[in-house]
This record gives sequence, structure tokens and C-alpha cells, in this order.
Amino acid sequence: MSVITSPRATKEGPAKAPRPEYKVTGRRVLRSEWSKLWSLRSTWITLALGLLFMVGFGLIAAARYKSTVTSGRQMDPDFADATALTLSLFGVSLAQLALGVLGVLVTAGEYSTGMIRSTLAAVPRRLPVLWSKATAYGVVALVVGVIGAFVTFVIGSGIVSGTPAALSLSDSGVVRSLLGAGLYLGLVGVIGVALGSLLRSVAGGISVLVGALMLVPGLITLLPSAWQNNIEPYLPSVAGGSMYAVNQAPNTLSAGAGLAVFLGWTVLVLASKPSTKNVYLLY
Repeated sequence: MSVITSPRATKEGPAKAPRPEYKVTGRRVLRSEWSKLWSLRSTWITLALGLLFMVGFGLIAAARYKSTVTSGRQMDPDFADATALTLSLFGVSLAQLALGVLGVLVTAGEYSTGMIRSTLAAVPRRLPVLWSKATAYGVVALVVGVIGAFVTFVIGSGIVSGTPAALSLSDSGVVRSLLGAGLYLGLVGVIGVALGSLLRSVAGGISVLVGALMLVPGLITLLPSAWQNNIEPYLPSVAGGSMYAVNQAPNTLSAGAGLAVFLGWTVLVLASKPSTKNVYLLY
């Protein structure tokens, strides 16, 4: 004869059924970070700004070039060798700031608000959280960059049609360059995420990002030419620019070498381990 057992009652009342155990997996952490990313209003606003910078400044550059050609005025030296591709990617330097800053906010913002406590309580290990944030936001920045590059080129090439700068998607290297620009912006976003996690400060992460991408290349020009030619090609922004350049300038890397160097910088920042002190310190 079988006996049916039931949970024993206690003084506080009938025994409660045990709650199910939830295992922390990479897929669940990634899904959580994806939801948090899109729950922030700053995500939508900053992505829209990045896309606006990419498309807006590219079309302005194309319209200015077409106006100069049709009016017969002397061409600005900066546009002398311009093509529909270089004009369309004119806004990459500003789009990288928007996407990179948002990457910093994705991680450092949690330290400033204290939300990181809840995150690390659910996922005690830092690396799965960082990898999930970098993957989720990196994919978003990549998609925004690729869409912005192709949309700007399609419209911009129509503006400069009939001029010496005219190009089409079927021309050699154009599609590769547009994809390279999108990949560059995606990796900039990943670097922003890593800097935010490393420094745990919004202001510090943005300062390092802007300095590395925009200020350091300008300071390198103060060095002797021999030093400059040996150092400058390996700077993050210069190596990244090689990824989407059709015609490589002298003393610059090829597209493949530029990708390898920029990936190296990305991995270096991701692999950097912050101090274990003051994990919950709020800036």
C-alpha cells in the first residue's frame, strides 16, 4: 500500500512549496541586458543623434561639393580628391562620439545610479555582465552604423552624380568601405562599454574616449616626422579609419591591418581589469 505524504505544517502555517531555482546562463544575462538597454530613454535619443550626425553631415558635405562644382568656384583643398564615398562618410567622426558616449553610459551609468548592485546581486561575476552589455550594445551600434553609411551613400551619390566624385555601389571597394564604417562604429561602442566598466565613471569614461579618438591624433602631429609615421597608423582612430578607406594614404595601414589593430585595442580595453576596491562606489 502506498502512502501519500504532504508538506508538514509549521507554527506559522502550512509549509510553502520550494521556489524553483533559476540558473544564471549567458543567454539569460544577454536577454536581461538587452531589455535594460532599450528601457532607457537615453538609448533612443543618442542612437537617433548618432544616425542624424552620420546622415546629416554626409549630405551637407555632398551638397557643398556639388554647389562648388556647379558654380565654378575654386575647390576647397579638403574636397579636392573627394568622392561620393568620402563625402558620405564625412559624419563618421561625429557619429562615433554619440555611439561611444552611449556605450560609456550603458555601464558607467549603472554605477552612478547604484543599479549595479542589483545587477551584480543577480549575476555575481563581472565578466558575463560586461560581455553581455558589450555584445548587446555592439550589435546595436553596428546596425546603426551600417544603416547610416548605406543611406547616406545612396542619397549622397545621387547629389554628386555627374561630377568627378560620382560613384555607385557597384564600384570596387564601395560596399566593403561602407561595411567597414559600420563595423568601426560598432567597435567604438564596445570600447565605450568597456571604458565605462573599467573606470566606473561617466565623466572619466567619456574623457578617455574623446581623448583617445580625437585629441591624441592631433598631439601626435607635434612629434618628429619619423616618430609620427611609426606611431600614428596604430592609433585607434587612425587604424579604424583605415578600415573604411578605399584608397589608402601614405604611411597608413591596409583595411585588413587596420581592422586587426583596432580589434586589438578593443580586446585590450575589454580585458583590462578594474581595481577590486570600491566595487559599489557611486560616482
